[in-house]
Amino acid sequence: MMIDVVNLQRKIKLDLAPIRAFVADLLASVEESANATFTVAFIGDGRMKQLNELFRNKNTTTDVLSFPNEPDDFAGSTDFSRQPAEGGTPNAVFLGDIVISAEQAQKQAAENGLSLDAEIKQLILHGLLHLCGHDHETDNGEMNTRELDLRNKLGI
Repeated sequence: MMIDVVNLQRKIKLDLAPIRAFVADLLASVEESANATFTVAFIGDGRMKQLNELFRNKNTTTDVLSFPNEPDDFAGSTDFSRQPAEGGTPNAVFLGDIVISAEQAQKQAAENGLSLDAEIKQLILHGLLHLCGHDHETDNGEMNTRELDLRNKLGI
């Protein structure tokens, strides 16, 4: 299954090959994402601040935002939730986009004593759980527990 990982920023040097390999492993480890695709995009703090303000009314940057693919619901429509992603594997579900601020990832990695690679993996996992419908702000800790279990399972 093809997962797009794109680097749309220039401040932080990123090696996308291990990130792509991790994403492939991640799909196999998160049951909710079975037969699914998504996109990971790395951006700078300035753009992340704009997105956070536009979509969450928060005038600050953040580390990761998830944008679930929610097909338009119009009269007479069929169920598009199981339609293949454009150019993707037949019957693959496009979950949405995960956008990561490379600058915030680097800052948080330093603050938490992690490698940039480990921080990015944690952010991708967090974003994927959101794309799968989890919400740590409303779920009484279930998403956090699931995330910690998956971090252990994936070695991050």
